Amino acid sequence: MNTRDIQTIYDYNYWANQRILTAAAQLGQEQFTAPATNSVGSLRGMIVHVLDAEYAWRMLLQHKTLDHFRELKADDFPTAEALAARWRKDEQSMRAWLATLTDADLDGVIRYTTDEGGVRERVLWHCLWHVVNHGTQHRSEAAVLLTDYGYSPGGLDFTAFLNEFGIG
Repeated sequence: MNTRDIQTIYDYNYWANQRILTAAAQLGQEQFTAPATNSVGSLRGMIVHVLDAEYAWRMLLQHKTLDHFRELKADDFPTAEALAARWRKDEQSMRAWLATLTDADLDGVIRYTTDEGGVRERVLWHCLWHVVNHGTQHRSEAAVLLTDYGYSPGGLDFTAFLNEFGIG
């Protein structure tokens, strides 16, 4: 993995996130916060969960702290617009940090201890890929809810992103 590849993957990640956020902004508040059968309780909860994971992993990888996991709460974001504004801020921070990384950094090892006391050693690019993959899972779940509400975000496939931007 090299820095150009990881930046392309994150370009895709933020493109796909924006498609979800754009569709979510069309919902009424009742649909945005309605209970759902997913693990985080609502569409809003699911989207906040993805943002929280991206933020917390960046803080772990960049600052070596686990203190930010499960920090963001759905109630902190009363509207899709509030959530999108926070995401733009976090995207800028992630992109700025990614721009400082070298290919050698991506192959470096990150060490941390879980809350349960387990010691983990991970290659940095594996962690960065995990963040995007985690988002992919939950975006697909969000897309189903949005489609059921009549606001499909459209295709979220990586190849759709590549085609839209003429990459490859």
